Amino acid sequence: MGTLKNQVQLIGHVGQEPQVTVLENGKKVAKISLATNENYRDSKGEKQTNTDWHQLVAWGKIASLIEEYVFTGKEIAVQGKLTSRSYEDKEGVKRYVTEVIVSEILFLGGNGK
Repeated sequence: MGTLKNQVQLIGHVGQEPQVTVLENGKKVAKISLATNENYRDSKGEKQTNTDWHQLVAWGKIASLIEEYVFTGKEIAVQGKLTSRSYEDKEGVKRYVTEVIVSEILFLGGNGK
């Protein structure tokens, strides 16, 4: 089990257009939100869907691929690792963020554009 360290795999649909930024050092970073759905039947036997939203961050070549090929509604599969960080907002309130740092991406569901 030593090789199973902080690995996340998700398949879902992109919730908004990617936010791609080029940093001062020339490195690209892309940020997107991904919706994953879980379907189940409730106690009355009715179908229910639970949607979770995940914040994804990709760097370098993967960020460039996202910039070129990813758009709102696109189905993708990603692999990466979970990271958590905190920051203070403009009002001085401490905020906590959990993100998936993407190491691999797979485009699913056809072109769509």
